[in-house]
Amino acid sequence: MLVKTVFPGLLAAAVVSVAGAQTQSPPSAAGGGGAVSAVTAPHAPPFYSDKMNLLVWIDSQGREQPVSKELWPRRREHILQGMQLVMGPLPTRDAVVPLDVQVVNSERLEKVTRKKITYMAGPGDRIPAYLLIPHDLKGRVPAMVCLHGTGGHTGRTAGLGADYPRYTLELAERGYVTIAPDYTLLGENQLDPFAVGYTSGTMKGIWGHMRAVDLLETLPEVDPQRIGCCGVSLGGHNSLFLGAFDQRIKVVVTSSGFDSFVDYKKGNLTGWCQRRYMPAIETVYGKDPRRLPFDFPEVLAAIAPRPLYIQAPQSDSNFQMESVQRCVAAATKVYRLFGAEDRIVAVYPPGGHGFPIEDRNEAYRFIDRWLEK
Repeated sequence: MLVKTVFPGLLAAAVVSVAGAQTQSPPSAAGGGGAVSAVTAPHAPPFYSDKMNLLVWIDSQGREQPVSKELWPRRREHILQGMQLVMGPLPTRDAVVPLDVQVVNSERLEKVTRKKITYMAGPGDRIPAYLLIPHDLKGRVPAMVCLHGTGGHTGRTAGLGADYPRYTLELAERGYVTIAPDYTLLGENQLDPFAVGYTSGTMKGIWGHMRAVDLLETLPEVDPQRIGCCGVSLGGHNSLFLGAFDQRIKVVVTSSGFDSFVDYKKGNLTGWCQRRYMPAIETVYGKDPRRLPFDFPEVLAAIAPRPLYIQAPQSDSNFQMESVQRCVAAATKVYRLFGAEDRIVAVYPPGGHGFPIEDRNEAYRFIDRWLEK
């Protein structure tokens, strides 16, 4: 039984400022060059107007320089810094508190034991989750952080409630230890992110998901060198965010999770501005995709050269397939720098927004390959 597990440490903050990076202001909503104070704080990255062009980085003189494999970390740091301008800062090591894992209930199923648990992400921030452990394990096995879509909280991905893509349960039945936390302001995770110092639900989610990785690393069943993440819709882009900020994640699967902000709902970013997402998209950037300091081709590239599987249905009503294809094409050039083109795979099946079983099975084979299951 898991009670009061204490995590002994956590990686330092993922973002290190690039020495000498010149701060630039994005275009204003009116097209001028006016600065916005919230995005010109110390260590703000240069502004990249063409976020599909990932093979350049901007030096301290504001000049574009070509990116090589060796210089890619400079652009990658700018990407992570740009994400934090919108999401708020990633908590640092001094924010770590004991995980204090508590088991609410435990149920033995045919192939796995399913536990409802809670764990501490930060002071006053207890996250509800489901933890699934396969029976009869021999040695340490890989693990997956399974992030739900908007309607998939409260254990639906773990096999509870109405039918839903049950990847938490299915991956556990394949021999993975899996964990499925409720996302910010959904299910039983109702703590207001602003009440505990965050400026977006997105960053609270990222930190809570990183703490789920911490939890997995404490388990004797888990090989800490073989941890990945998977999600659909809301969980699809949250998997990308987790993979970008946490390099302990060795493989990422995203389903129906993104397109370019420029193309999302024909440039109407209202859906991204909710409290559980990134309110600064509205309050700082005026819902103007041209002004945002990051976009999804950059998020994909920030994961390189780690394996990344993208499922984007042809008739997705939320995210345009053609936009996804442009994002993937841009990120693939970064994977190519590392000789790792085989590690980014995108599939575009017929159908609408979702992650049907045949597509999940293809994704599971990808995960098996890269986590050596």
